[in-house]
Amino acid sequence: MLKDLFRKNQYATVNPSVLKNNITAKIPEDKPNIPSGMWTKCNSCNSMIYYEDLENNKHVCTKCGYHFRISPQERIKQFFDKDTFKEMWKVLTTNNPINFEGYEEKIKKIKNTIDSNEAVVTGVGRVNGIEIACAIMDSFFMMGSMGTVVGEKITRIVEYATENKMPVVIFTASGGARMQEGIYSLMQMAKISSAIAKHDDAGLLYITVLTDPTTGGVTASFAMEGDIILSEPNALIGFAGRRVIENTIKETLPDSFQKAEFLLEKGFVDKIIERNNMRSCIYKILVLHGVGRYE
Repeated sequence: MLKDLFRKNQYATVNPSVLKNNITAKIPEDKPNIPSGMWTKCNSCNSMIYYEDLENNKHVCTKCGYHFRISPQERIKQFFDKDTFKEMWKVLTTNNPINFEGYEEKIKKIKNTIDSNEAVVTGVGRVNGIEIACAIMDSFFMMGSMGTVVGEKITRIVEYATENKMPVVIFTASGGARMQEGIYSLMQMAKISSAIAKHDDAGLLYITVLTDPTTGGVTASFAMEGDIILSEPNALIGFAGRRVIENTIKETLPDSFQKAEFLLEKGFVDKIIERNNMRSCIYKILVLHGVGRYE
């Protein structure tokens, strides 16, 4: 018995290279084969959303109500009566007024990526039979920045509405003035505002819908000049950036600063409307102001 106690056990010898290969070898896993584009992640609550459900809900998160940014084409599809929107001045494109290096190449690249020639789509269409003039800014085209073509197209649609005694609805989405066009971009603020003033003098209705984001020179001009100013929930709305303001006034701003709900509280926005209700809300406003009543 004592002899067995001090007996050495015999162990098998394993080649180190074999052990290493077994550790590093990939073990096949049974992963579901999900086609790309079927699911998307919410930027607010991080929930995974079936893309078809998101489309059916007008690109609003089904879990938390977050409003995804949408293209002008999608906005037209959601807002206007089917096949009634007629785009105007689509062919207008920038000619690089200050010869900014690389600007033309950047514009060309964007055009090849998305179905748009500029950062705004303008035209006329019908909402429950009422004809309106409309401009829809595109946050996917250089973040909806306002250059000479954006200013020209919006000015033209406002002037067209004035001549034809039509209401104007503008959906804003912009990072502000387009730096590649310098002072020519800033001039668009006064140009559009002048056209809106004439539209107002004619006694016509102008509605703005602020969407995420609406900032810079657009906010400082026509975005906040509407007779009625609506906004989508939680949209970023402001002029200067948050950090610029904090560094200037040497104070920490509240988390809700420059959000639509904050501006509603301060009286800068008349009402916050969810995207699913935007069409019916604007239709009611048009009817209340006598638009289309006698057509």
